[in-house]
Amino acid sequence: MNAEIIAVGSELLLGQIVNTNAQFLSKQLANIGVNVYYHTVVGDNPERLKLALENAESRADLIIMTGGLGPTKDDLTKETIASHLGKPLVHDEVALKSIEEYFQATNRVMTENNRKQALVLEGSTVLPNDHGMAPGMVATVNNRTYMLFPGPPKELEPMFLQYGEKELLKNQPSNDKIVSRVLRFFGIGESTLETEIEDLIDGQQNPTIAPLASDGEVTLRLTAKANNEKLANQLIDDTEHQILSRVGEYFYGYDSTSLMNELFRELDARDLSIACAESLTGGLFQQEITSISGAGDVFKGGVVCYATEVKNHVLKVKKETTDTDGAVSAACAMELAENVRSIIQADIGISFTGVAGPAKQEGKPVGMVFIGVSIKGQEPIYEQLQLAGTREGIRIRTIKHGCHFLLNTLKGSQVRN
Repeated sequence: MNAEIIAVGSELLLGQIVNTNAQFLSKQLANIGVNVYYHTVVGDNPERLKLALENAESRADLIIMTGGLGPTKDDLTKETIASHLGKPLVHDEVALKSIEEYFQATNRVMTENNRKQALVLEGSTVLPNDHGMAPGMVATVNNRTYMLFPGPPKELEPMFLQYGEKELLKNQPSNDKIVSRVLRFFGIGESTLETEIEDLIDGQQNPTIAPLASDGEVTLRLTAKANNEKLANQLIDDTEHQILSRVGEYFYGYDSTSLMNELFRELDARDLSIACAESLTGGLFQQEITSISGAGDVFKGGVVCYATEVKNHVLKVKKETTDTDGAVSAACAMELAENVRSIIQADIGISFTGVAGPAKQEGKPVGMVFIGVSIKGQEPIYEQLQLAGTREGIRIRTIKHGCHFLLNTLKGSQVRN
């Protein structure tokens, strides 16, 4: 099955919002073996939308449209495709009732144009919208499948995952099962990783191997096709084993996990608490760890110690250390980690100090970073890095290196509460 994604909305063409829907849908479709060959963006204009539909029909047997299902006059996706396919629009009573109940629950008056959101193509399969008003729909006409989704990602994503994907799989021409698995690596560049497994990539057939790099990490998506899920997973297992036998030291997790999630799991499994002191990262570590459900079981607190005097007066780093070694130094990083652990009474302390840019600091170059780790009952340790990139990129990669450094430290020890 070959697909084209048509995103509708003049705001996309004006650069007011980013088309993240196409990225999300492409990833999900790849997981189930659907080829996406084209992304199209068209404004809120029925003639141009009709032309985009005709172009898509000449090269795809699955056309997914996002946006233009709302109540306003410029939301014309349903009307345009209904006219194009020669199908009337009818009210879906379930969707209409849901919209009416929403307005009643919020004590708001429902205007007539909101009824428009309950209109669907006659004979289509309706996709419920559990996070908004306008339902999605799936219609097959002349052996071609059309899927319509609302534009807001918070509505589209759960709708596709819970309802759309299932409907799509019903229309797959093959009975084959397609299974996908993502392997996540840190501490190795994309080009180096590809060199290590170049023969596997060159010889790939089933499973396929797709590398992708982002924010200092590398992922490999393995996708296998077989007549049953067990066999597909076995094919992936065999390929994964070959890959990890070569670059397994850099592997840290599967699918949508992250270094922070893996660190959280490790700390939680060992019943360990953590505190942090952040200079150049300005609270980024604390923001990430507290975004994880249940963070209170692991994270005790932290201090953003951007200024040297805060390091000295709040976190009790010796003035001699900052005067002699500097605030950007291994000595300072270790004192920060040890002191924040002691002050907050956590099992582990982690610290980040360095130069994010744009200029040198204390004569040290942009990208020089020190990460300190203090584990109760042990001598503090540190990792020194020389990172490159933008100021924000250096800050993000610093946090990832910190998670990776602490993860490896914990896995190499028997530390438990």
